[in-house]
Amino acid sequence: MLKASWEPGYDTEILRVKKEADMNRELPLSQASPLPRSLEERLAGYPLMSALRGRRSRRFGLGMKMETGPLAYQSNRAPLPLMEAEEAALAFAACGLTGYALADLLYDRGQGGTIMAGLLGRTVSSGDAIQTVSLVVSNDQATYLLKRPQDFQPADIPELIQLAMQGGFTELYRRSRITIKDGRAALPSEPMFNLDVNRWSVPAPGSTYFVPINELCYLYINALLEIFNETTGAFILDERANFRPAGIGRFARRKGGHLLDDPKGGRVGTIQRVELLVAEMVTIEQGMILQNLGLMTQAMGLGGFPNFAAHEFGWFQALGFRMGEMRASRYLGMNRLISAALGLLGRDQPVPYPLGLDRDGVSLLKAYCPPYYPSMEAAVRAVVDRKFGSQGVFRGGATGSAWRHPTDVSAAIPGLSDAAIDATIAYCEYIHDRYGRFPAYVAPFRTVLGFQVAHLDVEFYDRFYRSEALTETQRRHLSDYHDIGES
Repeated sequence: MLKASWEPGYDTEILRVKKEADMNRELPLSQASPLPRSLEERLAGYPLMSALRGRRSRRFGLGMKMETGPLAYQSNRAPLPLMEAEEAALAFAACGLTGYALADLLYDRGQGGTIMAGLLGRTVSSGDAIQTVSLVVSNDQATYLLKRPQDFQPADIPELIQLAMQGGFTELYRRSRITIKDGRAALPSEPMFNLDVNRWSVPAPGSTYFVPINELCYLYINALLEIFNETTGAFILDERANFRPAGIGRFARRKGGHLLDDPKGGRVGTIQRVELLVAEMVTIEQGMILQNLGLMTQAMGLGGFPNFAAHEFGWFQALGFRMGEMRASRYLGMNRLISAALGLLGRDQPVPYPLGLDRDGVSLLKAYCPPYYPSMEAAVRAVVDRKFGSQGVFRGGATGSAWRHPTDVSAAIPGLSDAAIDATIAYCEYIHDRYGRFPAYVAPFRTVLGFQVAHLDVEFYDRFYRSEALTETQRRHLSDYHDIGES
């Protein structure tokens, strides 16, 4: 029985119990015999509960150094880069293609099923199955963009799903990655590109860095097509223009339209509130990617931690994105008086912001807004076509789905109403015309947190930490995966 925390010998007793628990959960029956040879087999035998219990942010890797402070230490070993197979397993955990979304929803008009905008699934959930978040992987040799499910040819999807089911993570990784830069991409070390707390450790030689990138426009437009339909009938005001209708005045119920503009009905909102919701939805998806990276890092016995990557434009410049530029006064939506004052004071500085990622004339990532579309109307219609065009998700594209009889299902799914499409176009054009970009409050692409993974220096943790700081998985990693013994 455990002693109370104030009783003598508590620390010794709790360490004994924790050590026994670690040993029990780190040595499941599947590992009682000699360890399997392949990384995939090792991971298949690792218990989820062990990953949940053991997951920690562990930062100090081989080759690293803390110069000052109570934990000052210099590693006695050189950095050891991750093997391709290790990166591949992490990439799969973060956003690997796993199969078809079930899309088990009501598809009668006004029942919401057609808010779905994709029928493929990854290891993380995604609003409307859009798979909005992309992932960049960067190491000392190269920087890659990983394809999302929608970036593959439809004919390749069944084979890729089969690879995932069979544990073929390395082959899946090779077929998913696109080299976008030779060598490592990284931010400048000074604030506010980085935070003081991370400057000693990020980026670390030998580490692999993962950067999730949010694209906001597609989810935004898709959501508008839903809330501007005849069933929901939401109405949006521009809080920075004296709460006038955001381009949708002619669709108001009081003018004979279908949108409920009476605040008493509870369906009136503002641009800021709508865009905050969109940003939060996408950021939650990114958070699941980071959590999966943390769990896989634990299962493999590596070190890893999430860290600040939220600079407005730093990562996009480092990755070679196509950038736009706007004066700070317009970027922040300031009124004319304040904008003029800033200009006179010489403080209305230009702000760069990302628009898309192109390589060799091919758009790898593009925002659903100009300049990738001639107008916001064209961008909206592109979203509609991706859902209901001849090869859209709910038409010819439905053959790649989990439904047993996809043709029968898709034939019974109604399209979007003209009223919803027209209101969405009017709203989006208003935003772009008034604020010079879409969305109004944030750029089309956004980073929030990155995740660095490295081989841990066990000696550092043994010197400064109690034994439970590392599980046996971390202690055995170099011998299990690299045939390297302790120094």
